[in-house]
Amino acid sequence: MATRRQQVCSAKFNLTALIGVIMISIAERKNRERVRALTMRENALVVQRTRKSAKMLEVASRSLSGGVASSYQFRKPCPIYIDRGNGPVVWDVDGNEMWDFHNGFGSMIQGHAHPAIGYAVRDRYTKGTHFAAPTEDGIIVADELQRRWGLGQWRYTNSGSEATMDAIRIARGFTGRDTVMKIFGSYHGHHDAVMVSIAGEYETIGHADSLVSVPFGAGIPKSTVDLTVAVPYNDAAAMERRIESLIRQGRKPACVIMEAVPMNMRVILPEPGYLEAVREITSRYGIVLIFDEVKTGLSIASGGATERFGVRPDLVTLAKALGAGLPMGAVGGTEDVMSVVKDGRVYQVGTFNGNPMCMSAARANLLEVLTPEAYTRLEELSRRLVSACNSVLADSAIPGYSLGLGAKGCVTFSASKIVDYRSFQANRDEELSQLFWLYCFNRGIYTAPNRDQEWTLSVVHTAESVDAYAAVLGEMVSDIAG
Repeated sequence: MATRRQQVCSAKFNLTALIGVIMISIAERKNRERVRALTMRENALVVQRTRKSAKMLEVASRSLSGGVASSYQFRKPCPIYIDRGNGPVVWDVDGNEMWDFHNGFGSMIQGHAHPAIGYAVRDRYTKGTHFAAPTEDGIIVADELQRRWGLGQWRYTNSGSEATMDAIRIARGFTGRDTVMKIFGSYHGHHDAVMVSIAGEYETIGHADSLVSVPFGAGIPKSTVDLTVAVPYNDAAAMERRIESLIRQGRKPACVIMEAVPMNMRVILPEPGYLEAVREITSRYGIVLIFDEVKTGLSIASGGATERFGVRPDLVTLAKALGAGLPMGAVGGTEDVMSVVKDGRVYQVGTFNGNPMCMSAARANLLEVLTPEAYTRLEELSRRLVSACNSVLADSAIPGYSLGLGAKGCVTFSASKIVDYRSFQANRDEELSQLFWLYCFNRGIYTAPNRDQEWTLSVVHTAESVDAYAAVLGEMVSDIAG
């Protein structure tokens, strides 16, 4: 039996621990109250600074549904209408000048109005803008993509959505199977096959050993939704279990489509050995592995995630940064898988595929802008920004961390490391993310509205710009602390 002294010591310890928990709870509650008060203040300031955007929304709504060209461009109470951009800076219609860390959802890592891109497009314009026929620039771009990704055959599209749509069709044509496997929470474009199990509470879109699939919005046939099965990221064993379950049902997948580095749940890094395991599993079961590099391609390395992590898929999809601001995408693959395109079994078509203007921009982009020196520069800026943000967070009571890969990175307001969709949902702090966006906008930093705090750097960003971003983070956490 415990002695009286031991009992007293234990009681004191328990009381001390309880007091500690209560004090933490009080501090957290005060922080939340402060966050909400600051959000009201900053929201009011944004409204004052965007009066012309608000008026433009009224005008735009007469003809544009919701006043925008894409649902992802809208934010409440009004979208930010951009007037112009130059280098790493943009100006909205109200005249607000901002360092651009949005960069067109990651498309503009060249910076705005880059002279090399401008010269190429201007020269091409004088020679004709569209023929629906191949041009020399299209060959040169394909040769460079082949060199960077180590994949032998390429075709062009007009967007990332088209690229992933075509990749899935190629995989289905090659295997003769219908089922598609994807990652919970990942976004691969707006076509029906992949608008599945993207957002919502984890339980509503399934779990690691469930076959539940849920459409992302209306207008997607249930029969299409049922053909797409999601699995958690960073869990190769769960993927293999799901594959085996589908095989028993006679539904062996045609493909696994995934981002090697998911960027729809902040930025999540693959755990050591995960991508290698996925590559081994898909190869062993004869399933086409598609890396969706629409966001990572050309952004986190010269050859995207494929180069950075040293794992080669059967097919890869590109867009965003590839076109240097012009709408284009690409699908690359092995000679074997792409044979179904070459021999005509799969029709990969599009009037504007390989458009001369896009090809001239992409050629200048790949050969003159996104050079080895450019990637060295992006890595230096990324290290500087991540280090500064982590230093701010380490000295604050706000839980969080920052990470970056080349042009891409994020601040994650979470005490726990995000490794998959479940941990993303469990630790997501929308209040802090929204407040940080408001702070950034009001202090000359433009990031993507309605998104968790991800950034895209450009090759023309400066040390001054990344220091300004970190300084805004520091101001916000200081203001929360009071």
